[in-house]
Amino acid sequence: MTEHATQAPGTTRSPLLDRPGAVAGEGLDASVALHYGDPMREQRVLEEGLGVVDLSNREVITVTGPDRLSWLHSLTTQHLLGLAPRTSREALILTPKGHVEHSLHLVDDGETTWITTEPGAGAALREWLEKMRFMLRVEVADVTAEWAVLGEPHDSESAAGEPLAWRDPWPDPVGDTTAYGPVDGHPGTDRRWREVIVPRADVLAAVGDRPVAGLWAAEALRIAAWRPRFGFETDHRTIVHEVDWLRTAVHLHKGCYRGQETVARVHNLGRPPRRLVFLHLDGSGHVLPARGSEVYAGDRVVGHVTSVGRHHTDGPIALALIKRNTEPTLDLLVEGLSAAQTTIVSA
Repeated sequence: MTEHATQAPGTTRSPLLDRPGAVAGEGLDASVALHYGDPMREQRVLEEGLGVVDLSNREVITVTGPDRLSWLHSLTTQHLLGLAPRTSREALILTPKGHVEHSLHLVDDGETTWITTEPGAGAALREWLEKMRFMLRVEVADVTAEWAVLGEPHDSESAAGEPLAWRDPWPDPVGDTTAYGPVDGHPGTDRRWREVIVPRADVLAAVGDRPVAGLWAAEALRIAAWRPRFGFETDHRTIVHEVDWLRTAVHLHKGCYRGQETVARVHNLGRPPRRLVFLHLDGSGHVLPARGSEVYAGDRVVGHVTSVGRHHTDGPIALALIKRNTEPTLDLLVEGLSAAQTTIVSA
């Protein structure tokens, strides 16, 4: 269960759990499959640009009304004015102190703005948006009961006549922004990903005869791409610079929004207190360390694991948030396992 969740979403059991070999998740993932019997093969299928991942536990929020894009533009970190239909954007909502509070995968169809969020996060997001409506011409609805999300390894926006899709921009910088990690040679360049929004009643038809892959496979490829995820690479004090999230989710000169002062101050005058690193874990053991496990430099705790997975070629891998001044060349320890770090956010 992710730390941001306060209640379970509408847990409609996915019909894909009836596929042979399907193993259901737990907690907020209980309605979808972790894998279908062979998570390593499922990773390879996704890398080949094939297959589909059941993300129907994600929540779906819609915003309608003529003021929807200008309103969301004013509330979030992203430039949304004049957003063309079927153009995807990633946006964040920050606290007044600049900590990440909500993550929005956002795409507009010309009449409605569709937002998908992490499991368990939709109710809080809708409640906050409702409070911010004031006299504007917008309506907010939670349509999770009627609409589901499927993940696909494709790097394209949806075309007219296709179901609406959110294309993941990672790791290419979007708009007027900056990167806190490498641009050239970034491992995320090889990961293609989008989220397709389909009627929940049509999930089986939308999947068709394509091979299916579980959450474990999708997560391993996300970790290998250094891709931050809300509720995993974030906690109550995360700022965007720590996880290199400015590159796809923050427009640096779009005007005032809540938390902008922190974004600008750290970008212009300082460095983030923590930094995200990629860890290649000792593969001699059979059990992966738990997410949240402490990361040690010698006998000193310097951070914690945020995501962990088993990659089909790299073996056990993880992302971790550690103190900025931790020496980048040190081998770290996680639950007694050696963990070689690769810098994501520069010290």
